[in-house]
Amino acid sequence: MIGCGSVTEVKSGPAYQKTDGFELFAVMRRDLAKAEDYARRHKVPHFYDDADALINHPEIDAIYIATPPDTHEYYALKVAAAGKICCIEKPMAPSYAACIRINDAFKDKNLPLFVAYYRRSLPRFLKIKEWIDQNKIGAIRHIHWQFSKPTNDLDVSKTYNWRTDATIAPGGYFDDLASHGLDLFVFLLGTIKSAEGTAENRLGLYTAKDTVTGKWTHDSGATGFGTWDFGAEERQDIVKIYGNEGNITFSVFGESPIILERDEETTSLNIAHPEHIQTYHVQNMKSYLVGASSHPSTGKTAAHTSWIMEQVLQNNIKVINN
Repeated sequence: MIGCGSVTEVKSGPAYQKTDGFELFAVMRRDLAKAEDYARRHKVPHFYDDADALINHPEIDAIYIATPPDTHEYYALKVAAAGKICCIEKPMAPSYAACIRINDAFKDKNLPLFVAYYRRSLPRFLKIKEWIDQNKIGAIRHIHWQFSKPTNDLDVSKTYNWRTDATIAPGGYFDDLASHGLDLFVFLLGTIKSAEGTAENRLGLYTAKDTVTGKWTHDSGATGFGTWDFGAEERQDIVKIYGNEGNITFSVFGESPIILERDEETTSLNIAHPEHIQTYHVQNMKSYLVGASSHPSTGKTAAHTSWIMEQVLQNNIKVINN
């Protein structure tokens, strides 16, 4: 594992350790003392401050890249050159062009490439997909996502945060958070053929955008609209899928009930996330690698999500804050 940040502490690292047939053999962090601390706490046998040493270790078969997005391509190309399997944290890279370069490198070596859009593997969203595939709400007409959150201490204090650095995440928290939802919507409703939007920096707290609106159209003809406000008074996360025979309501990040409404009847289900939220994503990688199933989140699907985000952000609005 390259990178030992917060995402790996509970969400992902233990999922690799607890998946039968997988072993978390080594971790790398540029700060060797922090790498050693992580390895000690998680009982990982090896630790490095040199990515090349980890990538080229003869006993390592696969690499999980869990660094900020601006280094994903750099490390991924090294992994491909070493001829090893790879999983990259989301978003896959800061640009669609970088995603294509990564995909090409793994395709040339005929190597599996996964991206950690783990919501595609979570039971609550698989249930929603089941409802859609079973035609529970008829033909899908539209999907709408309203997401907002207040600023946090890092924003207000202007402490450095890669998620609000325009050179790494041009859309700010949109890149980190909205990518999850947009990727999920493609999983649920199919490929998106067109997208556009506007992005603004209204608060002037950091270099990236803090308010985004977007609209898109799926190949099926279903339309979508989203609003993302990262300086709002309160947190909201509401998605509604409209069919010609009913609706489905849920949240992307919360664990509120998923709700199916049709024929004047309402079905409400509580489906909790696993303790380590990437568990099913990692187990699905194992299943794919032993030839038992496909995997829902690949370099190809993740590149498509990056393309959508880029289309939404490219018509951004520049706002001068006095």
